[in-house]
Amino acid sequence: MKHTDRIELCDQIKKRIQKTGAISFHDYMEECLYNAQLGYYTSGNNPIGRNGDFYTSPTLTPAFGATIAKQLEEMWHYLGKTAFMVVEYGAGTGALCKSILGALKSNRPMYDDLRYYIIEKSSLMRQLEKEHLTEKVIWCDSVDQIPEINGCILSNELVDNFAVQRVVMKEELKEVFVGYEDGFTEELRTANAALKNYFSELDVDLPYNYHTEVNLESLTWISEIAATLNRGYLMTIDYGFSNLYQFYRRYGTLMCYHKHRVNDCPYHHIGQQDITSHVNFSALSHWGAKAGLKTCGLTNQCQFLMSLGLRAQLIDTSSPEEDVISAVQKINRISRILLMEMGDKYKVLIQEKGMNGEKLSGLSVVLPGA
Repeated sequence: MKHTDRIELCDQIKKRIQKTGAISFHDYMEECLYNAQLGYYTSGNNPIGRNGDFYTSPTLTPAFGATIAKQLEEMWHYLGKTAFMVVEYGAGTGALCKSILGALKSNRPMYDDLRYYIIEKSSLMRQLEKEHLTEKVIWCDSVDQIPEINGCILSNELVDNFAVQRVVMKEELKEVFVGYEDGFTEELRTANAALKNYFSELDVDLPYNYHTEVNLESLTWISEIAATLNRGYLMTIDYGFSNLYQFYRRYGTLMCYHKHRVNDCPYHHIGQQDITSHVNFSALSHWGAKAGLKTCGLTNQCQFLMSLGLRAQLIDTSSPEEDVISAVQKINRISRILLMEMGDKYKVLIQEKGMNGEKLSGLSVVLPGA
């Protein structure tokens, strides 16, 4: 995509504001990330990897997906070893799906009856996925296109990229709107009932001048999943907290990623940088329960992967062409990234529906608050 095209996205947003007035930050973020032709995730550039803006765990090693496959096998067992479905939201390059399927091939009874669905709204990502996912996979635009789901619905680094509302507590709760006057500006307007109800439901009282984000899209998302899941699990892997609204986060958690560098300005590199915010796992647990999902537990990525034998998977998936020293160094490096650098930052929330509360191996150590 040419630089002039990126300027065009900025101009499109500017003209929209000049025509209709200031727009909510949610709508601004939605345009930046998902504008039909010029958004960050829809413009034709692959944001993942060395030449992109960030790495994801599945792209670092197939052992990540193979470890998740161990948890899926246990879920299959608890479901009675019948036909099992995996529904993955936002599969990115397809690396996670490929490694999961590769690992499950060793379990022929499960693999033969396995159906794997990918819900992907990025045409670029769907094209990349189809290049190396040649069996078992069916692509869908939404979860309601999938027949009765018995199995596991899975997402990895999805919810943090839903467009969010930004709010500030003044004399009352205010919502951030984006205007334009020789550049993008911010203004505060009285928050609507949905935003006020969000904090009331969670029994959260924000202190004066507290800035934060509200991910209302995630609540719609989890309600849709609860309505569609017949029997099985929802596994959400993302970075965030069980109690997001702590005082030391009073300036919010919004972050932008551009060329593997982090900044906190969403009004730069429009259409060229990722915009994210931390996930409130307490909210997912709360609204999931209201929709019929029972929380199995919340843990961090480190404990989840260790409980399921990540290191053994790293050994099994190492290249036979590598010498022993190189292989050990690679295993140690990836272990450090997944378990230490990303291990506490990323969380794993598992919820269930129609199950009997069986103990999952990945949740051998759980965190409070979800």
